[in-house]
Amino acid sequence: MAVVTSMPLTFPERQPQADVKTLQREEASNAADERARRWTAAIGRGDETAFRELYDSYRDRVFRLALVIGRGDDDLAHETVQSVFLTAASKLRRVESEAHLWNWLARVARQQIGKTWRQIGRNSAIVPMAELPECSRAEQSDSELEEKLDAALLHMDPEETQLIEWFYFDRLSHKEIAAQLRLTPKAVSSRLERARARLKLFLARQTRHDA
Repeated sequence: MAVVTSMPLTFPERQPQADVKTLQREEASNAADERARRWTAAIGRGDETAFRELYDSYRDRVFRLALVIGRGDDDLAHETVQSVFLTAASKLRRVESEAHLWNWLARVARQQIGKTWRQIGRNSAIVPMAELPECSRAEQSDSELEEKLDAALLHMDPEETQLIEWFYFDRLSHKEIAAQLRLTPKAVSSRLERARARLKLFLARQTRHDA
């Protein structure tokens, strides 16, 4: 007669969901840090592919930041983006983390906008000094400034918000937007101009409120 010895069943412990999410965030953060180190080291060697990857990854975020600091001045924001990445191509070297990389880009953006405003100030015969925007308070973090843009967009009409997002962040042309809305490119241009004006108004109000 065979004797069967019973053995206790064991099951692997299930990790709490919060721990799994924390682990996933840490892995994503480590991957982002490694990518930032790889990009900057390669850019320092003149690697154009690494520069293009950096530009594609951070262009919209730099633009959003510059748009808020510049109180909705999209021309200034575009100029700032170009200046930031031209500076990155010539001066960006090794960084320790993704946060280090973003802080470097954001600092260059702030410096460029400040430089532009100082140049305008020197030409005060054209623009009165009282009308010049002040640089955002140093204690405001970049995330707080980006939240201002999100808040401004939420206060706008949905159609205006969609136009801003299509044109600036999805990079659709007037013709492509016109096809989406079944309008003429000229009509899209007029609507976009009104949306830009309202965005600048909301951002200016937020800045005055903070002051």
